[in-house]
Amino acid sequence: MEKIILSATMKMGNLLVLDDATIRRANVIARRTNDSIMAVIKAQMINTLKAKLANGYCKFSFYKQSTGEIVTREGTTIHPLMKEHINGRGVSGDEVNTIKYWDFSKNGFRSLRYENLIRVY
Repeated sequence: MEKIILSATMKMGNLLVLDDATIRRANVIARRTNDSIMAVIKAQMINTLKAKLANGYCKFSFYKQSTGEIVTREGTTIHPLMKEHINGRGVSGDEVNTIKYWDFSKNGFRSLRYENLIRVY
């Protein structure tokens, strides 16, 4: 699988240093979309999104598969808020190739598939 990412980074003309989690995410996206270049870009966007969610508040857009629309959400993964609502029976979003977050507008947990992320504000 690492061959997919290597070829994508070589086509882009720049050398990217990717950690194991980013490579794994990019490979998942590449398998699902058949686009290795976009997979690397989206994997990097996921890193940005996860960092912003962990620091508090983040606004982002993604493709919602159930309705076919592009939606913008505001969320967080900040520890005190998450701890208050976690029941301890779930699995990590990374284990199922999604990003889990607390959605402020829905006042509950939501998740999105890696490949559906469009923009991080």
